[in-house]
Amino acid sequence: MTSLFRLISLVLAMGWGLLLTACTASPTDWSMEAIASWTTFTTDGIYQERTIHSADGIGKFYMGREIAQVMGHQGAAWLERPSRAIEEQPNQVVAALNLQPTDIVADIGAGTGYFSFRISSLVPDGTVFAVDIQPEMLDIVEFLQQENHITNVEGVLGSTTDPHLPANTVDLALMVDAYHEFDCPKEMMEGLVKALKPGGRVALVEYRGENPFVAIKPLHKMTQRQAKREMQAIGLVWQETIDVLPQQHLMIFKKPA
Repeated sequence: MTSLFRLISLVLAMGWGLLLTACTASPTDWSMEAIASWTTFTTDGIYQERTIHSADGIGKFYMGREIAQVMGHQGAAWLERPSRAIEEQPNQVVAALNLQPTDIVADIGAGTGYFSFRISSLVPDGTVFAVDIQPEMLDIVEFLQQENHITNVEGVLGSTTDPHLPANTVDLALMVDAYHEFDCPKEMMEGLVKALKPGGRVALVEYRGENPFVAIKPLHKMTQRQAKREMQAIGLVWQETIDVLPQQHLMIFKKPA
């Protein structure tokens, strides 16, 4: 019996709900492409959800890209690992941002403040908003801020759809290995664009999705083409890609003045 007839038989015999269980248990019984089409539905014209998807994703797709699972606060120690300075070269990132002393910077998905605190000394007359959706991460930011007597870093509890930043105040928004995990990327970026000053910039750092030899799970990487497509969709204009990092793209986008 062909896969199609087997599928029809299952539908008639067990119903659609049981079929999904059968698909999950034995996905090689029929075409994965066919399964994806049967289990995909549009939620609001922007996102799609699929029952069968990557184990590293949330089953929600945006512009053809599956959104990756968020790294929880339990992984905070990994963000502060000593090898990160070599693997990601954060000082190169910060130096390439060309910050001014009075800049207002938003570190979106700040985590432990790894980049927030590196930036704070370069904007002594400005402010760094360390934005995260996990209160536990912001507790760590506050602790480190007090320990190191840093006064110009401010923790901000965002949501999955809004960074909760004042409108037209931010000179630069930085997202390091975070954007691909945004549960609602369109809404979140629309909120961020509102927070940017006219002419404000977005610096997007993501592991290179074009390179299969970058040893990062595929859903935690992005291609330049995909990143440009998604940023363009909310009105940002690509300015340049700064090639100073060993494994990541550093892409600069701008809000039209």
